Amino acid sequence: MNKKPIKDPNLFAKSVFDNLLDKLDPEAAAEKEATKKPETKDPKKQAAGRKGGIKGGQSRAKNLTPEKLGAIAKQAAKARWAKD
Repeated sequence: MNKKPIKDPNLFAKSVFDNLLDKLDPEAAAEKEATKKPETKDPKKQAAGRKGGIKGGQSRAKNLTPEKLGAIAKQAAKARWAKD
């Protein structure tokens, strides 16, 4: 069952009904799970994004003046410790 509460009563009713059917007919539930498409990401795209992410912050910091870097750090600290 979903861990997040469902706010829409119709979706909640459907999820309860689906869970009930899965318990009554485990073979159909297993078949339904087997036909689900796995949610995987493209490893090449993941590697490219990580490569750019690793060097991006360092390159940006190198090109900033100390004053601008300090201003960004202050803004980040304010955002980090701001009360909601």
